[in-house]
Amino acid sequence: MRLVELSAAGNEASDLLPVHDEGLLAELGARRAYWTVLDEGPAEECLALLVEQYDGGWRAEHVKATAGEHEGRTEDAEALARLDGWVYVLGSHFGSKAGPLQPKRAFVARFRESARPQLQIIRHRFALHRAVNDALAALAATGHPAAPEPVRDVVHAGFVTEAVRRGTAKGKRWTSQLAPGDHPVNIEGAAFTARGTLLAGLRWPVTAAGEPILVELSGVPGLFSGAETLGVTGVYALTGIGQGPLGVRALSARDDGAYDIVVGSIDALDKGSILLEQHPDARDATCRHLRFRLPDGTGPALIAPTLVADLAPLHHVEGVSEREGAPLYVADEDHRIALWL
Repeated sequence: MRLVELSAAGNEASDLLPVHDEGLLAELGARRAYWTVLDEGPAEECLALLVEQYDGGWRAEHVKATAGEHEGRTEDAEALARLDGWVYVLGSHFGSKAGPLQPKRAFVARFRESARPQLQIIRHRFALHRAVNDALAALAATGHPAAPEPVRDVVHAGFVTEAVRRGTAKGKRWTSQLAPGDHPVNIEGAAFTARGTLLAGLRWPVTAAGEPILVELSGVPGLFSGAETLGVTGVYALTGIGQGPLGVRALSARDDGAYDIVVGSIDALDKGSILLEQHPDARDATCRHLRFRLPDGTGPALIAPTLVADLAPLHHVEGVSEREGAPLYVADEDHRIALWL
């Protein structure tokens, strides 16, 4: 692979989503371009375009968006997905490496492709966290192998109990969405399915066997028309992919109906991660690019993906797409964007 190093606002990048709007490509003078999100700051300040010029060169453009009344009220955009002409942005729904869960990260946004996009933002007070945890708990009760490992006391205390304590002290209503036994949920990838549901790739939790989990969510577009019901229609685990624990690092939908996914480490190294303290064997995990199809029915199910590429020694791949029939990756590197062709 060939490395292209870029910079946008001195920040690292997550996810890759091709630009479809021909007018935007013409305005950029681009052969092709990809949306990405920058890790730190509110969503409206964290959009960027990675542009391939007609001369073969690349450049990164930091895109300044607007978010109306929600400006400055979101954080940690991690995943991009497309449906019906909208680009959706998902927050991680997680917290810092030692917790607690942070409500600013529990959001879904969307925008029409533009050099100056206007974001619609839904801050749903951990409704997605609640829907996912209810589905995972129901699955665990059946003993299904796609269910997560039981939450460990130190993880629950750092992420969930501490979030409830802080929220209660401030009189926040969202504390009712967090319950004993909940897992902290960390979303790192997203793609819409042909049936209009959203497939969310979880970096955490993982199954008891250490395998990555995907949840299929209904009701996401409806959030923007006033409906507040999120549901989980399927839970899937990727099996037979090697020693875990491994979490989802990136996810994208393919034109042929399949999905590309990158799996790898469950958390960042050397940043005081509670998860890595509990799972020290996960520290050396490198990334792998896999491909899979969803089963025809709704989950739960185990899915055996095919290996596209072993990306070792890369640890930090956070976006996967395609360029001229070949994979394209973006890696999370400090203060720069690492694009691998």
